[in-house]
Amino acid sequence: MSQGRLFGVGVGPGDPELITLRAARVISQAQVVAYPVARHGASLARAAAAAHLREGQREIELRYPVTTERCEHPGGYQAALAEFYDRAAEELAGHLLAGRDVAVLCEGDPFLYGSYMYLHERLAGRFDTEVVAGVTSFSAAAAAAGRPLVRREEVLSIIPGTLAPAALEEALRGAQAAAVLKLGRSFERVRAAARRAGVAAEAIYVERASTPRQRIEALEQVEGDVPYMSLVLVPGGGREARADGGRPEGSRQLPQVAAALDGRARGPAAGGTIRATAGTTRAAAGRTPAAGGGRLAVVGLGPAGPDWLTPEAARELREAQVLIGYRTYLQRVPPMPGQSRIASDNRVEAQRARQALELAAAGARVAVVSSGDPGIFAMAAAVLEEYERADGRLRGLELRVVAGVSAMQAAAARVGAPLGHDFCAISLSDNLKPWAVIERRLRAACAADLVLALYNPASRARREPLRRALALLRERRAPSTPVVLARDVGGEGEAVALRTLAELDPEAVDMRTLLIVGSSTTRSIPGPRPLAYTPRRYPPG
Repeated sequence: MSQGRLFGVGVGPGDPELITLRAARVISQAQVVAYPVARHGASLARAAAAAHLREGQREIELRYPVTTERCEHPGGYQAALAEFYDRAAEELAGHLLAGRDVAVLCEGDPFLYGSYMYLHERLAGRFDTEVVAGVTSFSAAAAAAGRPLVRREEVLSIIPGTLAPAALEEALRGAQAAAVLKLGRSFERVRAAARRAGVAAEAIYVERASTPRQRIEALEQVEGDVPYMSLVLVPGGGREARADGGRPEGSRQLPQVAAALDGRARGPAAGGTIRATAGTTRAAAGRTPAAGGGRLAVVGLGPAGPDWLTPEAARELREAQVLIGYRTYLQRVPPMPGQSRIASDNRVEAQRARQALELAAAGARVAVVSSGDPGIFAMAAAVLEEYERADGRLRGLELRVVAGVSAMQAAAARVGAPLGHDFCAISLSDNLKPWAVIERRLRAACAADLVLALYNPASRARREPLRRALALLRERRAPSTPVVLARDVGGEGEAVALRTLAELDPEAVDMRTLLIVGSSTTRSIPGPRPLAYTPRRYPPG
């Protein structure tokens, strides 16, 4: 009996459409398909290749004995993996000796930090072997970010993020362009090395490139958990002024713009989507966005999950080619195939608005996401400020605001109808307006006996405005005035309480809390679920 043939098959970075024709044919024809599986999870390689698997094939899970947890093997991590690859190689050898072709799936390219290479070392000398190259993660990441990695005689360095800090810094400092792989727990070490090497400002973070969970951000803006399937790109040419027609210095902070501008020729009217695909991204350098043709919607997500989303807002999100927003709010929106996302920090509203306008002016259909209602202390005003600053250059752009359920509406509904009569909304944040203005408005609202919805009452670093506001309110309203404390309404951490003005503890209030302070007519109704409302009629006098 003739022996089977061993194939090491690169399945690319995750998008099933980035599997090569050769890989698809090998996968579909092999009698045995093996793939790596994390100790606690599913196989990303199998998920990418699933469309090419057929009924009757034998599937072998190569389940790792250890990933990130503590290794109990007496020989340590490397010894545990060596034993694992020895066992896996002998299992596959049994099928090959029986005359079965075996395809071993590998994310990315099998010979670029690929798990297959360890089986190849053990089996290639015994069996006929072929390696099918795959699209690499850094190729897909560069395409997704819309940034060419190297040009002309520049040299690209591929750097493992697991290097020691000094070695990382040295490698980045000497690189003309770089892709840093293997992040996960090594991310902060990589970012610190990039800062010391002077390349952090131009570096781009790409997570799960080409998949629905893709995330692209400037390296310095990354917050939260970083998975192993992520990398950092340092594009070439970033440290010197470009004299070759490349993108100007001022646009480096918009690494996704080039990919979006690339879709301009198709545009929304043609039904195209803005999606940078590995190997097909065209340079967008030097283009000047033209007014008209695009569409920008500022979309209110409501206070929490999909239950609070209006049908109109859901439609805008589905039809958008690019979503832009604060990363926490973007995470509420389910990924859509072919849709690009640009996440940023919560403190860069103006920059986010300019990005959105630039993309829409270039012909894209853009949605800026905003929590609650975008017109209430949110992104709609920021977008309109930047729109007006454009001095008429964007007048051909279709711009609309899509209303959402506001935080004060959600909070009020949880306890009844405290906003049932005249009320006002005031932000206690003194970041964009002085405390004197806030105090003057609080005094006026108290004099008019209005119910108050107080937004942005406090943060970890900003406690004094809330203390001052409470002192002012306690001077002018009865101690028994009902007060609603509503935190994260609709979210996992929802906490809503009905207190009196005298009972209110400022330490129980944070940035995610909204306060509703009743007027002289607001009433509370005791019971298993306390309620509050402000009567529709105001007493004469």
